[in-house]
Amino acid sequence: MSEPEQRNREYREDREDREDPASDAERRRRRAQFLRELTEARELRDRVQPRRAKTARLRHAMRMRTFRG
Repeated sequence: MSEPEQRNREYREDREDREDPASDAERRRRRAQFLRELTEARELRDRVQPRRAKTARLRHAMRMRTFRG
């Protein structure tokens, strides 16, 4: 079974056990792990493709300036 299929199955099982506070803690733990991995992947991409990362930073800064009140 591939990793996305495994995660999807775990997600469905967790939804069935939603009433249990322990499963809520487990969900938060897995979410925190996912966010850590996502941040790590973004940092790796920024190191590997510095030009693209710089362009993305400049675009983000422009968006922030555009919506300031």
